[in-house]
Amino acid sequence: MKTTNQISKLTLIVAVSENNVIGKDNDLIWRLRNDLQRFKALTSGHCIIMGRKTFESFPKPLPNRTHIVITRQQNYTVTEGVKVVNSLESAIEAAKLDSSPYIIGGGEIYKQALGFVDLIELTKVHHSFEGDTFFPEIDIKKWEEINCVYNEKDDQHNYPFSFLTYKRR
Repeated sequence: MKTTNQISKLTLIVAVSENNVIGKDNDLIWRLRNDLQRFKALTSGHCIIMGRKTFESFPKPLPNRTHIVITRQQNYTVTEGVKVVNSLESAIEAAKLDSSPYIIGGGEIYKQALGFVDLIELTKVHHSFEGDTFFPEIDIKKWEEINCVYNEKDDQHNYPFSFLTYKRR
């Protein structure tokens, strides 16, 4: 039985292309204003768990979030207020006081986390891109789509996209 000081829902949040690309050269390939706003709205006030490369892709830590960075480097140092751990399991343990922490990437962390998470908040960009980082295929035998909101291409969004929510079956 979970108490109020334990994780009740571990969520993975990701934006992927039609061909499952999530990045290139440690950077985002697309910039979708509504996706960035959704990411901020969902993750604000929560722990965000990420790999070292994802953390280093930020110009500075994101406001109003507790950053937990996973690295194999034993002497990795970061700015004050950022927790550094050496495994996904340690990251989840470090986030235990947050009832709804988020896994935010990158590719290797997503692969490891799929077996632990309860929800996937996925932005599907309806376009294929070249990239060097990919998101694994979602096994529909294990995941059920529970929400989908389609967004058209417009003057602020270069590509159509959908917000999808999956829960573990």
